Amino acid sequence: MADHTEDSLIREIDEELRQDQFQKVWSRYGKLILGAAGLCVAAVAGYQFWLKHDLDTRHALGERFDQAQQMAAGDKSDAAVTAFKNLTEEGGGYALLARFQEAALLAKQGDAAGALAVYDEISKNSGATKLYQELAQLLAAGIQVNQPDADAAAIQSRLAPLTAAGNPWRFSAQELMAALALKAGDSAKAKEIYGELSKDSETPGRMRQRATEMLTILR
Repeated sequence: MADHTEDSLIREIDEELRQDQFQKVWSRYGKLILGAAGLCVAAVAGYQFWLKHDLDTRHALGERFDQAQQMAAGDKSDAAVTAFKNLTEEGGGYALLARFQEAALLAKQGDAAGALAVYDEISKNSGATKLYQELAQLLAAGIQVNQPDADAAAIQSRLAPLTAAGNPWRFSAQELMAALALKAGDSAKAKEIYGELSKDSETPGRMRQRATEMLTILR
């Protein structure tokens, strides 16, 4: 569940970086450029030069990100972690992408503490939007739930704000809450949560199906 959620967000951020940069820059600087009528040609030429340089830089970062992903896919996890770590120093959107990928690789390598540290940094990063701060909390909770010495209170503290109505991560957070209840031996609580997920028309289809299957198993 967590891997699928993160992959979807990574594709979303990457697509935004590749497609929306021109529009964002133009909306910020376009009127100033066009307003200087006497310097219009020079201003546009200078802007285009800057834009090309900016896009070239982002393209280079994108290539480095792709290379790091290929390392990860090719079982070169240590090299990939280093590559993603280096990308985080560049700033911008790819830095956020790289942090998520770094944490995912650390978790895959069995370094739960390292992965949690990265997710905690993302969740406290004022430069990241609330959406991604909360995603980091969700993914961190997903790791903690699977630890033998899981601190149920700490996990609930992470997940509780995410279960609020209207939160984009509420369904995944509820599913993790149910898993936490099962781990604690509280099948009644787990069934209550799975029941809510199975009846909520807004629950994603596959998750609703999983909730229904879990209810069948727990009866």
